[in-house]
Amino acid sequence: MRNETIKIAGTGCALADYLYTRARFTSAQFEQFASKQAGDGGLSPGKLVFTEELEKFANKPYSQILPEIIGDTTFDNVNIGGPSLVALIHAAQLLPKSDYEVSFYGCTGNDETAKLIVDLVKKTPLDISNYIPLGNKRTAFTDVLSDPTYDDGNGERTFINNIGASWDYTPEMLPEKFFKADIVCFGGTALVPQIHDNLTALLRKAKENNCLTVVNTVFDFRNEKKNPNKCWPLGDCPESYKLIDVLLMDCEEALKISGTETIDEAANYFCRQDLSSFIITNGSKNIYAYSNGKLFNAVELVQLPVSETIKNELKENVSIKGDTTGCGDNFAGGIIASLAWQLKNLSSDSYDLFNAVSWGVASGGFACFYVGGTFIEQNEGEKLGKVIPYQKEYLEIVKSK
Repeated sequence: MRNETIKIAGTGCALADYLYTRARFTSAQFEQFASKQAGDGGLSPGKLVFTEELEKFANKPYSQILPEIIGDTTFDNVNIGGPSLVALIHAAQLLPKSDYEVSFYGCTGNDETAKLIVDLVKKTPLDISNYIPLGNKRTAFTDVLSDPTYDDGNGERTFINNIGASWDYTPEMLPEKFFKADIVCFGGTALVPQIHDNLTALLRKAKENNCLTVVNTVFDFRNEKKNPNKCWPLGDCPESYKLIDVLLMDCEEALKISGTETIDEAANYFCRQDLSSFIITNGSKNIYAYSNGKLFNAVELVQLPVSETIKNELKENVSIKGDTTGCGDNFAGGIIASLAWQLKNLSSDSYDLFNAVSWGVASGGFACFYVGGTFIEQNEGEKLGKVIPYQKEYLEIVKSK
């Protein structure tokens, strides 16, 4: 066991999620703005578009588009969003502050959205002393349209994003202490363009400082629009792969990055790369996981289920007023937390991929029980207490197979 504090530093997408839970993706109101072909700027369930591209697609300002889709434009909730910020908040909520320090590095604009995000994050254990105001652009935000009836009641959402001030956040703004953390995380960098375009150099610097590296991806609409028939770049592939200890993707992202047509083909593609480990989620369907033995114990490509207990609770309890927003981000936070715990408590030859997946599955599934990606605790350890029964049950089931 390591006596010193384990430090986790992350950068990438952070924004405000404005949540609208009355969208219906099969309605005429939604269909008029639905994508006709990849990268055309239209809406698609499970995917993200930029406000500017949607405006071009619809030939009208976004201020007119939103009310046409959902009617009353009053949002149902506003929450902290972003694959980096949400994942790190969740990791910080699972890990005791006495032994772990979790920090986010990024920028806001100078507006009410910035104040809202900062005020909410201050209610969590995450250190945001390096989350700084920058320029006069709007703080990044996403309007999340959620349809809980979609996919046979499993639910789905679509995202309309404004990058805002994140366009101006550069690698030079990351201080040296960022690269002195034990674990360095890059989350949803496709929505922070200058970080994303320099990802390989940042990963290399982290590895030169002996950091463990985690990358969790997001739908890369910028590159999808630029080259709709080409693979999305994830740094300087394949060079970047050997610098990543844990790569986390959903199915769509895995297909686009690998240039394959099925999740099986994508998983096999990543097995052939010089990747230490990867995990591909696929909504309510099976998860694909792999480790070459460099970090976690070696695991040949395997399919693992999501939590049946959580699926059944969601279907049987109609009083649950949650949604699927933030499931993937919380999944990533659970993986990060497990990695940090194993780094502190286990010998380096016994890190367990299944333990990490169990925390990811329990964390992502639990996010369906509340609206938005971030759960605001009333007291320290509250969220851990709610997640851990699902984690323990899931790990027992997976280990028994």
